[in-house]
Amino acid sequence: MTRTSFFASLMVATTLAAPALADSFTLTSPDIAEGQQLSSDFVFQGFGCEGGNVAPTLAWSGAPEGTESFAVTVYDPDAPTGSGWWHWFAFNIPADVSELTTGDVAGVQLTNDYGAQGFGGACPPTGEVHRYEFTVHALGTTLEIDNSVSNALAGFMVNANSLASSTITAVYNR
Repeated sequence: MTRTSFFASLMVATTLAAPALADSFTLTSPDIAEGQQLSSDFVFQGFGCEGGNVAPTLAWSGAPEGTESFAVTVYDPDAPTGSGWWHWFAFNIPADVSELTTGDVAGVQLTNDYGAQGFGGACPPTGEVHRYEFTVHALGTTLEIDNSVSNALAGFMVNANSLASSTITAVYNR
């Protein structure tokens, strides 16, 4: 992407409305549930944690008309960083995809805050309970960015182009 086209995309994105929460757009999972503890399969392997470090199966339905792609994020707002912790950021998932099964890779994968591309499991400091927000966004476009951008910039672009989103917030403590 050229610098000019990037800034043109950014200008278009900033003029779009905030994402809607469509009642019919839902995220489900056989592996995680709202407010429930994550299993060790979805825990990071490293940083003092011992887990399978695989992403749970996520399925969505009821995407709004005009959806051209999806983005999936996993974010820990409780990480003691001042800016949270990105565990997964994938975007430009094709509009005909409605499920990612355990270990699936789809779309463009960004580097997570562990420093690796793709999913990185839960690993809060000992004694702390953290929330893990698994969110799918239906986007009205495919994003004209690549895997070299920051999670913050990709988050801006996703939120600016989101037609609807749905979230499951799971927890984990050790």
